[in-house]
Amino acid sequence: MDTQTRRRFLLTSGVVGAGALAAGAGAYRLRDLLDTAGDRDPQARTLVLVTLYGGNDGLNTVIPYGDPAYRAARPELAYPDGEVRRLDDGFGLNPALAGLHQRWSAGGLAIVRGVGYPKPDRSHFRSMDIWHTAQPDRPGNTGWLGRWLDQAGGDPRLAVSFEPALPPLLAGERSAGAAVPVSDRKATKGLPAETLTALAAAEAGESAARGRAAACFADLRSVDEMIREVRDSADPATADPDGEQAPATATGGARTPLDAQLDLVAQCVEAGVSTRAFSVSLGGFDTHADEKQLQAVLLGQLDRALTGFADRMSRTEAGRKVVVAVYSEFGRRVRANASDGTDHGTASDLLLLGAGVRGGWHGDAPSLTDLDDGDLKYTTDFRDVYATLLEQVLGTDPGPVLADWKGRVDGLF
Repeated sequence: MDTQTRRRFLLTSGVVGAGALAAGAGAYRLRDLLDTAGDRDPQARTLVLVTLYGGNDGLNTVIPYGDPAYRAARPELAYPDGEVRRLDDGFGLNPALAGLHQRWSAGGLAIVRGVGYPKPDRSHFRSMDIWHTAQPDRPGNTGWLGRWLDQAGGDPRLAVSFEPALPPLLAGERSAGAAVPVSDRKATKGLPAETLTALAAAEAGESAARGRAAACFADLRSVDEMIREVRDSADPATADPDGEQAPATATGGARTPLDAQLDLVAQCVEAGVSTRAFSVSLGGFDTHADEKQLQAVLLGQLDRALTGFADRMSRTEAGRKVVVAVYSEFGRRVRANASDGTDHGTASDLLLLGAGVRGGWHGDAPSLTDLDDGDLKYTTDFRDVYATLLEQVLGTDPGPVLADWKGRVDGLF
């Protein structure tokens, strides 16, 4: 990403300090991260944040199938008992989450229930801003991992996003993380165009074999030109007015597949780079209509990406020190709407994976009948989770990052 792209994104997000612009405005590529290989404490843990943009329906992700109020509130949208992947006698996972269900059975999946914050906001942008800044009481201008980066020395490569633009959560007061889009990975450079043109030119009196070789090079030149035109052309539906790739938004997320983003994370972890925190995303969860099929497709993508990544991480010592946290800006309302979907809600579940994570239930499940204007009442403040991750994964005092927040989620590690 060029300097102006990053500068504009940070300014329009409203989450940036002047020092962060100066420190984090440069462009970063995968090789910049790999240059730090081996430059870290081998005992240090790594945090991977997975953002589900759009507001994932938590009640059809971790399903309270044993509660009659679940089916009463969404008779067409609710899953029958026989389709749910059971976790216990009251709760189960969405049918699309087969891999995560296996990890639960093996003790490798933790579910923190009822995660939210006081006076919830149902706007995608404001709620995601709250999650990014960890400041629900007032608009913030720095992200919680950006503030951690300020404390950790400010090297942008310590906190990396594999998304088109730097998410606000990585913008600090004096520093900012690095945005390294997946599309930055390019194929090895081939022959120059001039060389291909010369090799493709037919010559009088040449042998039949040389003629066929020239024809092959001509075909190669044609294909190379076609690829270049496709690569350089912008999709008018997604490009911004300046012709640059549109950044992730509260309802969008990165356009590259989640498994491609996590593949880059895995490469970095296996190489022993200095990065301690990674941000990746999957969008499309704003399911106001025809939710069941769409969410199942998205959760299937999430399941395949997470389980493939977790399996890969389990094979190395560095990988076994990785902790993955999966969250969305809010859940959905308890009652289904008239379009076989759900509208913006409040509290939801947060998932954690990793060899060091203590699997099982954490926190209390919200009531489906004791509601706040039709929405779930949160039982776990998301800052409790952040403080625990800062303390147990990033090995730092959460106080300076979270305004001396005292809450924790006990027993996660």
